[in-house]
Amino acid sequence: MGKARNLGRAAQDTSASGTGGFDLPSGTTAQRPSSPTAGEIRYNTTNLEMEAYINGAWQGLTSQTAGTYSVDYLIVAGGGAGGGPIGTGGYASAGGGAGGLLQGITSVSKSTAYSLVIGAGGAAAGYAGNNSTGLSLTAIAGGAGGPNNGASTRDGGSGGGAGDPAGTGGQPAGSGTTGQGYAGGSPPGGQGTSAGGGGAGAAGSGAQGGVGINWQSLGNFYAGGGSGTNGGSTVGGGQGGGGTGSAFASSTAGTANTGGGGGGSYGGSGSQTGKLGGSGIIIIRYIGAQKGTGGTVTSAGGYTYHTFTSSGTFTA
Repeated sequence: MGKARNLGRAAQDTSASGTGGFDLPSGTTAQRPSSPTAGEIRYNTTNLEMEAYINGAWQGLTSQTAGTYSVDYLIVAGGGAGGGPIGTGGYASAGGGAGGLLQGITSVSKSTAYSLVIGAGGAAAGYAGNNSTGLSLTAIAGGAGGPNNGASTRDGGSGGGAGDPAGTGGQPAGSGTTGQGYAGGSPPGGQGTSAGGGGAGAAGSGAQGGVGINWQSLGNFYAGGGSGTNGGSTVGGGQGGGGTGSAFASSTAGTANTGGGGGGSYGGSGSQTGKLGGSGIIIIRYIGAQKGTGGTVTSAGGYTYHTFTSSGTFTA
């Protein structure tokens, strides 16, 4: 028997019989109706599933029936600290690399508990950050900035910048992790110069820390590299929580819960060191009303957000 068509609207229940099917409207996600009504149903050719407009948002019916649903995720590791102690002679330590950043879409199973671990930032000058884990994924810790003695910087989610032992420039920087972040920079040379750490969106460039990523274009940047120093001048950190590089004690740490790298420092006293890295963060969001539990729960733009600034459990 063919497909049932043109059933119309009845005052009572509407029913159909036969072994065929209905022709549903279909189209891509971008072609969804601009002013849908509650209960409206269509076939989404982007997601390859039927969807309905429920509670003010489009929700996939296939995933609902299967006991799973899709979530967007952001997982950021802890950023690396700026470089180790400054020796005599006015040399400079470098900015720390940002924590690795992972973003994407995955499916979660209803009523399943997912353990999430938020990585701390580098806890002292010259220390890497810590990994963040969740949803079977691992964001790699940011590499520490290089000390002024030219010792090798640490690789990481994003690499730490290179220190400069003699103002000559050219020292190698730490490498980033593919798909998570970029390498640190190499110092341009000159008294009191050191390089910025890499960010999730760009490598360190000279003393400047690499920029982070504006997740989902919401205006919040994450995983910016810490900046190094430029002859004692203050250099702002990479957008996304990267610490400022500056002379003596004026440099700053990476911002908490951004994965930003710590700033480097410059000065003639052995007491001056790079600053700490910023801790990581995990954000899970999905379309429609709240389904899961865990973290700080907010709603905006038709999405529900679960934000974790410390380790915890997301129950789908």
